[in-house]
Amino acid sequence: MKLNKLSIKDKDLFNKFLGLGRHELSAYAFENIYIWKTLFDIYWAVIDDSLCVFFKDKTSCFMYLPPLREKVRAGAIEKSFAVMNGLNKNKEISRIEKIGREDVSFYQDLGYKCKEKGCEYLCRRADLAELKGDKFKSKRADVNYFIKHYKFEYLPFSAKDSKECLKLYDEWAKNRRAKHADYIYRGMLDDNYLCLKTLLDDHSGLDFKGRIVRVDGALKGFTLGFKLNKETFCVLYEITDLDTKGISQFIFQKFCEESAGYKYINIMDDSGLENLKKVKLSYHPAKLIPSYIAYTYAV
Repeated sequence: MKLNKLSIKDKDLFNKFLGLGRHELSAYAFENIYIWKTLFDIYWAVIDDSLCVFFKDKTSCFMYLPPLREKVRAGAIEKSFAVMNGLNKNKEISRIEKIGREDVSFYQDLGYKCKEKGCEYLCRRADLAELKGDKFKSKRADVNYFIKHYKFEYLPFSAKDSKECLKLYDEWAKNRRAKHADYIYRGMLDDNYLCLKTLLDDHSGLDFKGRIVRVDGALKGFTLGFKLNKETFCVLYEITDLDTKGISQFIFQKFCEESAGYKYINIMDDSGLENLKKVKLSYHPAKLIPSYIAYTYAV
């Protein structure tokens, strides 16, 4: 079986298979697959009429998301595990990630072991755009403070902003590292930088929407996201200057306000970090979307 190395030219093929079903998890978008290509060798193959996506690094090979088809096939799952087992010295690390709750019982009935791995936060777009009521009182106050105290511009992102965005991310990450000693979190900061750079380098070929905020001419915030389905937009990055009070709340509200064609905003997962979980819950999500992993061995 031939494994094809992922290219940006594969976007139309991926979108064809991704569009066969309605998905709630953010992984089901070409943009959120492609940006990982600096960290992993990404391969794909069509197996039993299903698009199968494999991520490989020096230590393991796994599937970033389940075989893509209108209805998942047992044969595609079995053959995908055979591919992974042929590449992994330890078959116990072969796995399929980003399985939706609706498909868990199918995997279990086939004899696979499934476990939950975090969840994503789905918010009503209107709630985030309007910030009405007592539960959003502090968010409104932060937005109003920013508007009142800063001379700013809220602008569409363009390729010429990329260098400044990466510089701002560096400054933001440096501040985060100083406050968090956890090596896993620090590793995530490094990984996210590489994903962001990939996104910015290949921005013209990817379907991202972005906005920036300049304060007194200097770039102090940016946000980037993508369409998941007709109802849902995903906010993938929101990076702001931590010394500019209220800018994070401002850019997030404006971005959601502009996304009027969507019912929901997916604000991604919390990566198992309590501080990030607290921030995401402060926006009062309408729904938590669990994600599952399937193994052939108990874990």
